[in-house]
Amino acid sequence: MKIERIETFKAAVPLIKPFKTALRTVVTAETVLVKITCSEGITGWGEAPPTHVITGDSTSSIEGAIHHVLKPFLIGKDLVNYEGIFQGIQTVLAGNSSAKAAVDIALYDCLAKYSKLPLYQYLGGYRQELETDFTVSVNDVQEMGEDAVSYVQKGFNVLKIKVGLGDSSLDLARVKEIRSRVGQDIKIRLDANQGWKPKEAVKVIQKMEDMGLDIELVEQPVKAHDIEGLKQVTDAVETPIMADESVFTPKQAFDVLKTRSADMINIKLMKAGGIYQASMISRFAEVCGVECMAGSMIETKVGISAAAHFAAAKKNITRFDFDAPLMLAKEIVEGGVKYDGRHMTFSKGNGLGITDVWINDGEALSI
Repeated sequence: MKIERIETFKAAVPLIKPFKTALRTVVTAETVLVKITCSEGITGWGEAPPTHVITGDSTSSIEGAIHHVLKPFLIGKDLVNYEGIFQGIQTVLAGNSSAKAAVDIALYDCLAKYSKLPLYQYLGGYRQELETDFTVSVNDVQEMGEDAVSYVQKGFNVLKIKVGLGDSSLDLARVKEIRSRVGQDIKIRLDANQGWKPKEAVKVIQKMEDMGLDIELVEQPVKAHDIEGLKQVTDAVETPIMADESVFTPKQAFDVLKTRSADMINIKLMKAGGIYQASMISRFAEVCGVECMAGSMIETKVGISAAAHFAAAKKNITRFDFDAPLMLAKEIVEGGVKYDGRHMTFSKGNGLGITDVWINDGEALSI
């Protein structure tokens, strides 16, 4: 199964409501879609959203990395010999994790189709259904409370609350307001997106514990590079701490696991550079008895379907943050993962199960 053609397409989809975190505000989901065609008529899809403040990738850098470096490396190679191909994707250029992820995903889509299996079964097939949380963007206290109630009314029983913007006392007020509105039966997890300093994080998390706000976990409370600060928070509080931006690569995961700097790890394909390395991170964590969450950037159903298939395949991934397609004002993907409220299942078909993708001018990019 030779790799014959690699194409990229840009797309932009408006969000229903602006997505706000301590790092950025997103009103339109911009993305680069990748289509890889192999011999025997097999095609695969991948995706790479530009997330400047997290991965450092832009639309131009993603396209440049794919067409000027990854494409020349891949064209003509036999995908059946995939071990060397996936290793080569990671070593042929530094950084550019989102570009690598898009190509990696498309190749895995091809491999699963070649094997006549849905991707989650090709990767391990541990489960067939998932349940996603829904994210409450960081805003004023009243608006966040209202948003939380609306998502609960739509059937979501796990809320991911964005904090870390402004004084930490405001974050305390935000979480208190949401807990009072949704009751004690709804799980609340926090994501500070690096917005706190270590001592500040310890102080506010301990206050939440004393107030009985019952926080399931706190994600990335401190700066990504501050592993010592991350460990300081983890050691000082009872609430589980999850590393996100601190872990891109398997080596970074190893360092966090070795030092017990976090209780959990959030694996994102766009950080890891695709499924190949994400699987390594999951295995490292499993060996250490550390559970993982699978998350995403603001992506269409191409990228989310890949992440969901990966997550469904792995026992050690126990939490799922795949609400991004539900935030989009329109759908540009047919097939892939399916939503029924918080419940996620997979379309029939091999690979990612994607049958059509529409770009901005309405052109259908069928398989």
